[in-house]
Amino acid sequence: MKYRKIAALVLAMGMAVSMMMGCGASKPADSEGDTSASGSQSFTTVNEGVLTMATNAQFPPYEYYDGQEIVGIDAEIAKAVADKLGLELKIEDMEFNSIIGSVQSNKVDMGLAGMTVTDERKQSVNFTEPYATGIQSIIVKEGSDIKSVDDLEGKKIGVQLSTTGDIYAVEDYGAENVDEYNKGADAVQALITDKVDCVIIDNQPAKAFVADNKGLVILDTEYTTEDYAACLNKENEALLKAVDGAIKELKEDGTIQSILDKYISAE
Repeated sequence: MKYRKIAALVLAMGMAVSMMMGCGASKPADSEGDTSASGSQSFTTVNEGVLTMATNAQFPPYEYYDGQEIVGIDAEIAKAVADKLGLELKIEDMEFNSIIGSVQSNKVDMGLAGMTVTDERKQSVNFTEPYATGIQSIIVKEGSDIKSVDDLEGKKIGVQLSTTGDIYAVEDYGAENVDEYNKGADAVQALITDKVDCVIIDNQPAKAFVADNKGLVILDTEYTTEDYAACLNKENEALLKAVDGAIKELKEDGTIQSILDKYISAE
């Protein structure tokens, strides 16, 4: 779109003042009424020109380390979102339990960590529309007397702290029957060493843990089904709109499905 020189000068001055008064990057309008991810909605980020994502890189295939690099479904989706918004992606690895607090305190722009949308979490952060559906599964040792969800009563259950597996297990079976671990791998190790009777965790990392540890199996019956989405600070509605718009576009053009297919085999 062409503008008269004076209009362009006024716009440039306005942008400069805005950047001096606020932190982060400002995204200028392209055209009035444009609702696409790169359209008229202005937004700010914690660091100018950077989309900072918090995750817990112990959750394959959504996020995990390949050497020194964090890779996986969420890492690739975040990179595609950042590209759409014209930003560089920075990923910060932290305990899952710290992600929402980091988003709330503006230490990061968003959390993308196989995080389930729940009413409780909605009180603290905003969520984009879901980009994937997850299943909470139950891992047991071969020969276990736990055959279905109905057999969990009175059992010691291992979970990753602050995940929905943790939340639901405490609600259903009581905190005294749930052992919480900072990493899913630690919960699985507790199962291997007979400290817990089973582990409740997302189905995709569950499959990875079972593949890596002989003698473990996943029950045929799922514990629950849930939606995964990115979470953002409640006060940054402009960034929420931009990220949400990018995710919608990436779903519509098949990019997100291709990323899911790359990591998750059809069954």
